[in-house]
Amino acid sequence: MSDTNTYSIRVEPTKESRLSQVDFSNLKFGAIMSDHMLVATYDDGVWQDVAVVPYGNFTVNPSMSALHYGQAIFEGIKGYKFADGTVSIFRPDKNWERFNKSAKRLQMPEVPEEIFMDGLKTLLDVDREWVPSLEGTSLYIRPFMFATEAALGVHPSKSYTFAVITCPVGAYYSKPISLKVETHYTRAAAGGVGFSKNAGNYALSLYPTQLANDEGYDQIMWTDANEHKYVEEAGTANLIFRIGNTIITPHGDTILHGVTRRTIMELAEKWGYKAEQRKVSVQELVDGIKEGKVSEAFAAGTAATVTHISKIGYGGQDYELPPVEGREFSNKVLDYLNQLRYGKIDDPFGWNFIV
Repeated sequence: MSDTNTYSIRVEPTKESRLSQVDFSNLKFGAIMSDHMLVATYDDGVWQDVAVVPYGNFTVNPSMSALHYGQAIFEGIKGYKFADGTVSIFRPDKNWERFNKSAKRLQMPEVPEEIFMDGLKTLLDVDREWVPSLEGTSLYIRPFMFATEAALGVHPSKSYTFAVITCPVGAYYSKPISLKVETHYTRAAAGGVGFSKNAGNYALSLYPTQLANDEGYDQIMWTDANEHKYVEEAGTANLIFRIGNTIITPHGDTILHGVTRRTIMELAEKWGYKAEQRKVSVQELVDGIKEGKVSEAFAAGTAATVTHISKIGYGGQDYELPPVEGREFSNKVLDYLNQLRYGKIDDPFGWNFIV
């Protein structure tokens, strides 16, 4: 981060905190927003008026570009509270990098590192009492940007709003999940925007996910658009498998380059596992489960963290994964990440960004 902050951040404290209304022992994911939000505007080619202000509504014009042409991106980050009260954000620099890759692909302005990182630090400092301290809880942090030009016509907007909102959360998934292999609908195609975290990627997933829910599955396992032959990702997270003694994750420009996935693969290599990012066919996965070669399968993401997969539905048949208790790698990595992010062990990687 730059030594000189050229963007001053104005702070406008709320007149009435809602903190006393929160039951931190019973947090529903994404339901309760913290007192403040970070907001910055882009106009005339420059970012301006960076401020932490009370959480509240935006006023939008009916012809606002984002509503019609979909220029909207976001990120997901988590903040944690150590036992001594220290507040830390987990690897936000990687989210900033990915945010700007999404912005570039959707022809939106990049957000300067100072605004993103110093903005996060200022916002969480103001709302540090909103960071929960109970095991399994965290502060979910949602940076996002949307086009605001009030004009119809298919072209990049001339103005944008960047904002960050936060909410105290518990676990996104409370139990292992079941996945249905999707062989008809498509999430992303080569050369498209699958690698970016844009709103449209999630909108198009809702209908096929509901169809999978109707069949009794929790989520979808997306496959490639061309042949529906290769595994890509789950509806809300990346996928990681242990096949033999190798930790494998699907890779490509149609797949979101997850920060949690990256972290887990880095840990796998550090711990001496063979780690691969490559194509994984559905048939390899199914055969591996039947032959006992696939011993672990889990979803990895900021919200999901490490969520075990209980079964995979494909071609009208369910394939059960081994019991969760015996999954050596995924249980080890989940325990390690929990200890690291809550400050219970040393951070040799510098992944915890202290507020």
